Amino acid sequence: MDALYENAFNKIERDLRAEEGIANELDYVEQTSWVLFLKYLHDLETERRDRAELDGEDYTPIIDGDFRWDKWAAPKTGGEFDHNAARIGDDLITFVDQKLFPHLAAFRSSAKGPDTIEYKIGEVFTELRNKFRSGYILRDVLETVDGLSFNTQAERHELSQLYESRIRRMGNAGRNGGEYYTPRPLIRAMIKVTAPKIGETIYDGAVGSAGFLCEAYDYMRTDKLSAAEFETLQTKTFYGQEKKGLAYIIGIMNMVLHGIEAPNLVHSNTLNENVMDIQEKDRHDIILANPPFGGGERREVQQNFPIRTGETAYLFLQHFIRKLRAGGRAAVVIKNTFLTNTDNASVALRRELLEAAELHTILDCPQGTFQGAGVKTVVLFFEKGAPTRDIWFYQLDPGRSMGKTNPLNDDDLVEFVDLQRTRPNGPKSWILNRADLDDATFDLSVKNPNAPEAEALRNPEAIIADMLARDAETADILESIRGML
Repeated sequence: MDALYENAFNKIERDLRAEEGIANELDYVEQTSWVLFLKYLHDLETERRDRAELDGEDYTPIIDGDFRWDKWAAPKTGGEFDHNAARIGDDLITFVDQKLFPHLAAFRSSAKGPDTIEYKIGEVFTELRNKFRSGYILRDVLETVDGLSFNTQAERHELSQLYESRIRRMGNAGRNGGEYYTPRPLIRAMIKVTAPKIGETIYDGAVGSAGFLCEAYDYMRTDKLSAAEFETLQTKTFYGQEKKGLAYIIGIMNMVLHGIEAPNLVHSNTLNENVMDIQEKDRHDIILANPPFGGGERREVQQNFPIRTGETAYLFLQHFIRKLRAGGRAAVVIKNTFLTNTDNASVALRRELLEAAELHTILDCPQGTFQGAGVKTVVLFFEKGAPTRDIWFYQLDPGRSMGKTNPLNDDDLVEFVDLQRTRPNGPKSWILNRADLDDATFDLSVKNPNAPEAEALRNPEAIIADMLARDAETADILESIRGML
């Protein structure tokens, strides 16, 4: 990783530690995000203006006047930073809070549509508030960020890696952060199995930090793409929805840093959509998701689903089944209790999944796959169309206890991805036939029939008899020794 970018992020972090308005890792990522976003927009505008000049065309900037980055954040004279022209202290905070943020938030209402970068700017600055209280610290952060460049793919890649590392740390820092971070090796394995292709659309209805969409972009982006294919990848491939403001902003920023200029992310509650209203035009070819577990959805939200339940993940699963196009492929993370719960909603949902789609693979993940989550998870792989015939189970066993110091890595999943193509029986894998399921419960318990049987435990009476026999032998030996004395 480039030392320049690493040092810059470390300096920003040191500055933020001294900022009283920054309380935790979530605040760190949030406040870094809006500053990085504005520098990214400035570099994008510079690139577009230069391109227009070469083509002999006029360019109308998105952000203009006093709100341009090189006017308020990093004013320069003769290419050198102009400290005399730069706001600092209370003047800077007042400008950001009272002028900059309201101006950018207004873009949401003036934008031509939700798929424009103007609308994204408006969304971000409507949701966010500036938490810097010291204009001197903010000035230092602005100058550091100004030294970063977003002009090349390589530079964006460096920045995206650093940003990802902060999201990961935020996820490890506590319960709240965990919802933003799905282990990237698991995501990459899910993508390899679903194998998205150019021209297919990919959707995540609980997008969080957009890890699934970013990794799918990295998987699909190659040097062999034509200009038209790259345009398709940029503008017509990745779609997502996110309810929480901070997660939405982090998702936007993460996609931008990965190279997607105007992400098709919508800031809305997916579960407010009545699944019976989903039409063909709303459907997607690939669904990749890790919906939130638990929750307690209100009755008015539950009414949008045929199987009513307060369990958030179960509502999302119903949404995903209907959001998937015929022949489409899905990979969805869910709590392992979904496979065996006996309540009416769980049974009904398992039945619906088995009838509406071919649930062809279940990946059983070990404890500790998700840092700090405290729950075991499985990944459901299904294809929309024909009902389920048989299910291939794979029990992931990395051969070590998982934790912060021993997280999941790509090597742990190589065998699963490889075997999934042929779905063989083996020590860690087996087939469950649909015809063998109990039609009253549709129980999908993870019971490996190929695992070596544990040695049967002896009953207590046998253990006591053995102990007494050994005691008798010991007494005889001691008596013999005494006779020799």
